[in-house]
Amino acid sequence: MIARATGKAVVASPGGTALGDIAHIPGARLKNPKGIRDIAEWYMSIIMRPDYIRTIFDRQSEIAVENLNRLSRVTGDRVDVIYICGTDFGTQDSTFCAPEQFDDLWLPYYKRNNDWIHSNTGWKTFKHSCGAVEPFMSRFISAGFDIINPVQVNAREMDPARLKKKYGRDIVFWGGGIDTQKTLPYSTPEEVREEVLRLCDIFARDGGFVFNTVHNIQASVPVEHIVAMIEAVREFNGS
Repeated sequence: MIARATGKAVVASPGGTALGDIAHIPGARLKNPKGIRDIAEWYMSIIMRPDYIRTIFDRQSEIAVENLNRLSRVTGDRVDVIYICGTDFGTQDSTFCAPEQFDDLWLPYYKRNNDWIHSNTGWKTFKHSCGAVEPFMSRFISAGFDIINPVQVNAREMDPARLKKKYGRDIVFWGGGIDTQKTLPYSTPEEVREEVLRLCDIFARDGGFVFNTVHNIQASVPVEHIVAMIEAVREFNGS
């Protein structure tokens, strides 16, 4: 899938890069699943069967590099950003695994994919993770990611000013422009405007920011709130 932006494109995750993404566990809704086809079973497996998980990730990474190579030959420099993975590592107030588990089970494979991209293309790499992922931020950077999304500013330890000060030189924040759990759906248009301007002022300082909401805009959000958000971005940009 390719979403065109300013003449170039953002390309969705090529096969093999979604390491441990529960959204891609096959048959997750089967009544009597066999093997790791259950979300709870997956999380238990990273503790109980780490060697098996490494074997899966190793093969997935091989496939990913093969696909990335094919993709680069077709698209060349027409791509700006490639979406690598949507595996969530954070909940509202904690993480799905220990940082040490990330170092052991995810980081080497993410780094393999990112290193190939940075050595063979001019693309920037995009990591999605919801939740309280401040403990993983330096690890995402070490793994070679250029961009983090969605920047869930209402999660634990995800203070925007602290994130920008600590990590803003090393990674781009793509998101975090407004809280989609409370502010956008339940506040007033003026409160929407104020939050957008405040967060843009924090994240856009010295560059390294792409405005986006914290997450998807839900159907119940009043239209006037969306209008207020867009107008606030225009106001911030002076347009």
